[in-house]
Amino acid sequence: TQEELLGELERSMNYRILDGNVGYLQIDHIPGQEVLSRLGDFLVSHVWRQLMGTSALVLDLRQCTGGHVSSIPYLISYLHPAGTVLHVDTIYNRPSNTTTELWTLPQVLGERYSAEKDVVVLTSGQTRGVAEDIVYILKQMGRAIVVGERTGGSALDLQKLRIGNSDFFLTLPVSRSLGPLGGGSQTWEGSGVLPCVGTPAEQALEKTLAILTLRRALPQIIQRLEKALQDYYTLVSRVPALLHLLANMDFSAIVSEEDLVAKLNADLQAVSEDPRLLVRFIKHRQHFPESGARERLGTSPVSEGEAAQRALVDSEFQVAVLPGNVGYLRFDKFA
Repeated sequence: TQEELLGELERSMNYRILDGNVGYLQIDHIPGQEVLSRLGDFLVSHVWRQLMGTSALVLDLRQCTGGHVSSIPYLISYLHPAGTVLHVDTIYNRPSNTTTELWTLPQVLGERYSAEKDVVVLTSGQTRGVAEDIVYILKQMGRAIVVGERTGGSALDLQKLRIGNSDFFLTLPVSRSLGPLGGGSQTWEGSGVLPCVGTPAEQALEKTLAILTLRRALPQIIQRLEKALQDYYTLVSRVPALLHLLANMDFSAIVSEEDLVAKLNADLQAVSEDPRLLVRFIKHRQHFPESGARERLGTSPVSEGEAAQRALVDSEFQVAVLPGNVGYLRFDKFA
């Protein structure tokens, strides 16, 4: 009945809004297309509509161990832009010797999640079957950042077959993904889906929130970087090209401060042809020199005593007369 289906759905699905206006949707079992069609209006009005206003979406599949192939186009379509359809997979079934193509839907109930918003998928070693295919497709589409552990490398459809008239049974995969998005050479089956950011499954949500915090801050970081270049960079003629670079830079793969620093330095130095133009990430503010650090920087007053002055000179300069009456003077910093 409708009530029984809703009860099963509530037990396998959980959603809420996290700090930072991050939507969180946990799915532990993926129902088939028939169930989703019957409950579509309820899901859109009571679940999906609550998540539409969020700034980013976390799809938690860490405990999702099963599901139905027919639901793959339904779920992927809500994260794919309208106006185009995408061939996301081809499924081969050995018993019937048939193949089935899976395409995103041209129309969906309600709204699609904005392509401008981040989507993160959480995985674990328990993520299996249809859930793995969804993770693989979203990763290959470039639509989601995968955080967690390598998935289980299971199969889309497992069958248990009795061996003759014995009490022995053989469990084996009878369907497989041909994976058009991955070029058809190899899919996730057997090997699992490798995450973009590897971390223990129990820490995946915490890691995700840190990544989303950084990504929310990117526009402000880039704006301040542009202003610093405009106000201070000495090679003024190169500033317009640098500003154009920053305005058009793709940050979709940035998931850590180290990623951001590496990309900025590589691109800024390539355009400016200036290796001195350097971005650094300093985690703790106390790494900056404080006022008490003047002495270490060589700006403290010089002692009046001759012995102290001689010791200072000896520590800063090396003087010698080389063979051939060649004078040698070495100092390693300007006073």
